[in-house]
Amino acid sequence: MSTDGQRGRANGQEEGAPQRSDERRAERVDDRAERLVAAGFVLSIVGAVALAVIYVLGGQAQWEGVTLALALGGIGLAIAVWARYFMPADEVVEDRHALASTEEEVAAFTTAFEAGEQTLARRGLLAKLGLGALGALGLAALFPIRSLGPRPGRGLKVTAFGGAGRPLRLVDVEERPIRPADLSGTSLLTAWPEGHVHDADAPTLLLQIDPEAFRPLPGREGWVVGDVVAYSKLCTHTGCPVGLYQTDLDLLLCPCHQSTFDVLDGAKPVFGPAARPLPQLPLGVDEEGFLIATGDFSGPVGGGFWDRGRS
Repeated sequence: MSTDGQRGRANGQEEGAPQRSDERRAERVDDRAERLVAAGFVLSIVGAVALAVIYVLGGQAQWEGVTLALALGGIGLAIAVWARYFMPADEVVEDRHALASTEEEVAAFTTAFEAGEQTLARRGLLAKLGLGALGALGLAALFPIRSLGPRPGRGLKVTAFGGAGRPLRLVDVEERPIRPADLSGTSLLTAWPEGHVHDADAPTLLLQIDPEAFRPLPGREGWVVGDVVAYSKLCTHTGCPVGLYQTDLDLLLCPCHQSTFDVLDGAKPVFGPAARPLPQLPLGVDEEGFLIATGDFSGPVGGGFWDRGRS
């Protein structure tokens, strides 16, 4: 009798040993997976913070690329490991059976529930690290917004002629003021507002025309000085410089896409893809006889943009 009991206990130990070994092996796998997920999220946080610091310090493209790769790669690694080890992937089919549970099943459920409580506590830390990694990456992504610069506001609709708040002289590329007589024999001259020769939106065409043939648009009757009229040099199609003047037909031609504008009729487009006239600049003369702009262009210069036509 004693011998049979000893044999039963021995058999029980032999049967339970593989099960405990499998459980310990599964726990070790889970522990390694959890550490790997945590390491991925921590790596992502470090990469995102480093990306923000590098950008604030002036930026360096290669290091920004490396830190961005770490930030994104860490999140990707953590998600991949989480999906591989912690998400159910098996389809389980179980036959319907009696709903009453045996004492052994209740005990097994209690044990599994208590073990799951500990697992959920550990996974909660991983979830927090994951949120931290995503938050750090989102914070780092906000810094490049500074590179967009300030909001344009009315910056696309106002040039130096209108922003100065006072009449500005028109000058040539060497900052010399221009008189109406300077166009004699040239028919065309490029000018800029005084003090703003390098402004990309300010180049202006001064054209010598026949005053008798000129047809000013309503409200612009006083925008011409003698036989001199001024238009923006930037084509209203894509902003190319309009620099070809066919004097016998009084037409301005854009060499980029052949948009053609009628100088005598408000620089309206008569050919090509441009859909808007060249904005006109109101002219006057100061006490010394130099040409001045009495206001800004009649409309936004250059090609169209998203809110063209709004005041």
